[in-house]
Parts: sequence; C-alpha cells; structure tokens
Amino acid sequence: MKPSAKKRPATARAAARVVQPHRAALLRRLNRISGQVRGVAGMIEQDRYCVDVLTQIAAIRSALDAVAMRLLEDHAHGCVQSAIRGGRGSEAVDEFMAVVQRLSR
Repeated sequence: MKPSAKKRPATARAAARVVQPHRAALLRRLNRISGQVRGVAGMIEQDRYCVDVLTQIAAIRSALDAVAMRLLEDHAHGCVQSAIRGGRGSEAVDEFMAVVQRLSR
C-alpha cells in the first residue's frame, strides 16, 4: 500500500454484492425521482417561476433522503449485524458512522 493511500475499513469492499431486501421498492422510488429530475429540467427550459423549481428540488432531495434512510436501515439490520456476529463489529460501526456523517452534511 502506498504511504498516502487511505486504509479502508475491513467491512468496506469495492465490489461487494449485497441482496437488497427492498430492491424493487428502491428502484421504483429512484425511477420516480429520475422523472422528477427530468421534470425540473423541463421547468427550467420553460422558464418557470424560480420558487416552483426550488420547491420541486426540495421534493427531490426529500425523496433521495428517504431512499438513503431505507438503505441505511437495511445496512444496519443486514451488513452491520452480520459483521458484529462475525467479530468485525468495531469496523462495521466505524463504517456505519462514517456513512451517517456523510449523509448528514
């Protein structure tokens, strides 16, 4: 490892695959959000009132936050619990808290 390279927690894997328990619902939400983003682009193209555009952007952020919270909850109940059972709890909690901090910015 290079001296300047950051060491990743043991639970973080670049190509890790996880079965998402709410996969279909998450994909539906993300498709709906994608449509909202296209709608905002259309509003800007149509020179719509700024407050209306900003209201839609706030709705998109809220929807993305809901997706993130669902994923975070699933991660805690699945990956983190599994890591704790496997004796890797400290690393899993550190990783979990780093994600929570990123999401709360």
